[in-house]
Amino acid sequence: MHRIGIDLEKLKYPHNGLYTFCVQLGQRLLQFKTADEQLLYYLPDTFDNYKGDFKKIPYKWYDRYMFNPPEMDIWHAVHQNGNVWPRKKAKKTIVTIHDLNFLFEPNKSDREKKSALDAIQQQVDETDHIVAISEFTLKTIHEHLQIPDNKCSIIYQGSEIKEFPGFDAPAYRPSAPFLFSIGMILPKKNFHVLPRLLEHNDYELLIAGKTQGDYVKRIGEEAAKLGVSDRVRMLGSITDEEKYWYYKNCAAFIFPSVAEGFGAPVVEAMHFGKPVFLSDRTSLPEIGGDAAYYFKEFDNEYMRGVFEAGMQHYAANQPVEKIKQHAVKFSWDTNAKKYMELYRSLY
Repeated sequence: MHRIGIDLEKLKYPHNGLYTFCVQLGQRLLQFKTADEQLLYYLPDTFDNYKGDFKKIPYKWYDRYMFNPPEMDIWHAVHQNGNVWPRKKAKKTIVTIHDLNFLFEPNKSDREKKSALDAIQQQVDETDHIVAISEFTLKTIHEHLQIPDNKCSIIYQGSEIKEFPGFDAPAYRPSAPFLFSIGMILPKKNFHVLPRLLEHNDYELLIAGKTQGDYVKRIGEEAAKLGVSDRVRMLGSITDEEKYWYYKNCAAFIFPSVAEGFGAPVVEAMHFGKPVFLSDRTSLPEIGGDAAYYFKEFDNEYMRGVFEAGMQHYAANQPVEKIKQHAVKFSWDTNAKKYMELYRSLY
């Protein structure tokens, strides 16, 4: 019996991309394991959504000091900042690195960045295999960490949007055509540039996501400066039904983030064939490909020019099917199959 341990402790923190990654990987792996494979899931007690044959390793707060799981063939840390590392209990180990975004955050000092890099370097030195979630992430890893090429691979994240065709009751229903964006309300998401797209038109702007810190104030200040505050709506955390409705009904999806390891909302919006406008930073050009429009700068006039030209191109060419087909490339089933193949290659 081959035992595969998966660190899914991050399920303690809902409403972000890592939570979705853990939910999907844990459930999809259950479809692909064989009779001689046992999945051991390190889980918080509050999570009980998985359906299938697995053994639970209950999360305890003191595990970071004294973690004693069963012996196993593989231990997979699904994020580079995991709290437990049972190296002596696992014959082989895998770490998924989602990003090194802290390197691009202006509020972090060089000393803080070096300390964080040193901690990750120590972990990868003790790891048998490193997975990056995009080519951009892998390139960044090689630029800042010492890891042999043959110790690394890329496994793209999947993307799936739950559909609720009968749902038509969002908590906030726009009264005009609207632009939509979603993500944690943090400076790296660059949401404060979005009100600039509301000049000289009647669109509303809806931004969904959990607020952290006081960055939301800057978004409000930018909207007030442009005189468009009445057309900017901060939705906070929304339900899956509401997210589906906003993707389905928006005029365009806008995602100006300057630090993304992957960018799942981009693919979610593309499932609906929507025009997608992205920054040209980090992994986003790789994920959006030639099915998206890009902001290379963020000044008012330039952004409006890109947006207006993109919307005109979309209306004239109707690339809905091309955009949908691009989204299909990023599948959670494919993601889980690739991880299972990797586990088996290390037995």
